[in-house]
Amino acid sequence: MSVPLPSPPTAPDPRRWWALAVIALTQLVVVLDATIVNVALPQAQLELELSDTERQWVITAYVLAFGALLLLGGRVADYWGRKRGYLLGMLGFGAASVWGGLAQSGTELIVARGFQGAFAALLAPAALALLTVTFPAGRERGTAFAVFGTVAGTGAAVGLALGGVLTEYADWRWCLLVNIVFAVVGLIGALLFVSESRVEGDNRYDIPGALAVTLGLASLVYGFTLAESGWTEPDTVGFLAGGLVLLAVFGWVETRVAQPLLPLRIVRDRARAGAFLIQAAIGAVYIGMTLYLMFHLQIVLGLSPLLAGLASLAMTFATMITAPVAARLLPARGPRVLMTAGPLIAAAGMVWLTFVTPDGSYWTEVFGPLVVVGVGIAFVIIPVQNVALVGVARHDAGAASALVNSAMQIGGCVGLSVFTTIYLGAVERSGAAGSGRGAALTEGYSAVFLATAVTLVVAAIVAATMLRGPRPAVTPDRVAEVPAHVG
Repeated sequence: MSVPLPSPPTAPDPRRWWALAVIALTQLVVVLDATIVNVALPQAQLELELSDTERQWVITAYVLAFGALLLLGGRVADYWGRKRGYLLGMLGFGAASVWGGLAQSGTELIVARGFQGAFAALLAPAALALLTVTFPAGRERGTAFAVFGTVAGTGAAVGLALGGVLTEYADWRWCLLVNIVFAVVGLIGALLFVSESRVEGDNRYDIPGALAVTLGLASLVYGFTLAESGWTEPDTVGFLAGGLVLLAVFGWVETRVAQPLLPLRIVRDRARAGAFLIQAAIGAVYIGMTLYLMFHLQIVLGLSPLLAGLASLAMTFATMITAPVAARLLPARGPRVLMTAGPLIAAAGMVWLTFVTPDGSYWTEVFGPLVVVGVGIAFVIIPVQNVALVGVARHDAGAASALVNSAMQIGGCVGLSVFTTIYLGAVERSGAAGSGRGAALTEGYSAVFLATAVTLVVAAIVAATMLRGPRPAVTPDRVAEVPAHVG
């Protein structure tokens, strides 16, 4: 009797490195678009006559839609087809960018940014899922994830610098219209170099859960923006209460559906839940602080958009320089020590930043605090995803990874709405006391920086109390094995 010969191993796709270039470009687009508009907002606000509250929603609309729909976007990409989801996401993202770049009113711009975030929520998980199946194992997988992670880590800095260049030498609208180039390259590259893949079997979408969490977060964020008129006003209380009720409904739905967006077993682990809360706090601080820092640098200190974008990179470079040190300390000290110390260091930098003055300078009042904040952030971002993902069952790894990134985006939009309310209150009080415009604006920015410092202290308390007990370390090889949905 003849013995059947084993099947030869499947040859790697010869187009895989070109596919990696396309996927890395996608990650760059998604990350930089969260910051590129920050530099352009002062000019956009003047041209479109946006109020301070509407100005905040240009950022909030993007991160809210992105964060709230990430879990659903990952499911759609897995079930419908990752390449198909990628193509639709890139096409929609490009179209929404054109709409925003040509917007003639604040409402148009805000709605377009919301659609950008919604399509990014489909694009980002599809791209990383394609990376996972294109590089299934081995050294090449580690290399691919290293490239992807590097692009993700530098995307925000690229966004600030590019936003400064485009705003100063072209027009603020090109901070959105530039995405046309990325979309065309991404679409052509995906058609040429990316292969289709999807999860087979009986796949069902958790539509009730997606609606509950999206509407709940939107209601909560809108309630915080209404708080500028008073925390006890009926509209404020109604939207805040409605948001909490809808989020509770989301939790109930997730215990009843066969294939939930968020299996609740993921967040029942105390340390993992703490990591998600800390990630949300970091998102709130980073998005809120960066936005109001841009306003201070341009409106009060009078820096050009290009110089303001470059000036903010001090924090990014400090984080990049400190990150290898944090990576070496992690196995010896453990995540709890780093994730407690990091927020406290960053909080000290934010308190230092509250001393900005209307007639101060970047080098004496801003540069030093940004370096301190960057150092502190490095001690958080290195261990936080390790704690969030280690010990997660393989079939839950995608949802857990998506939640890490959703937490940062959702924390950012909730935090920004709260910080905007604090800012408006401080400006109003300072103006009522007879302060000039520059002094009143600086008082508002200082109030935001103090609020971010408080948020960081809360994050340190969460780390100290919830990250108890030993957590297994994650090596680069093990990180590469996690089939994440978003980067």
